[in-house]
Amino acid sequence: MHWMNGFFGGGLMMIFWWGLFILGIAALVKWISGSGASNKNSEDSPLEILKRRYARGEISKEEFKSLKQDLI
Repeated sequence: MHWMNGFFGGGLMMIFWWGLFILGIAALVKWISGSGASNKNSEDSPLEILKRRYARGEISKEEFKSLKQDLI
């Protein structure tokens, strides 16, 4: 019975710690990839995106006004 105590005590604890380690790595990767700027942009409204495009000079004033009217 001593070998069963060693397996269930040590073997299961080893599996538990490896599982905890893997979950920690997965949580770290998810946190790092989720904190990027791409997630922030996906939450912006279409009007905010349009304002940024105009501010960067990607569209002209006339295009901005026309697209803004389409959105409103």
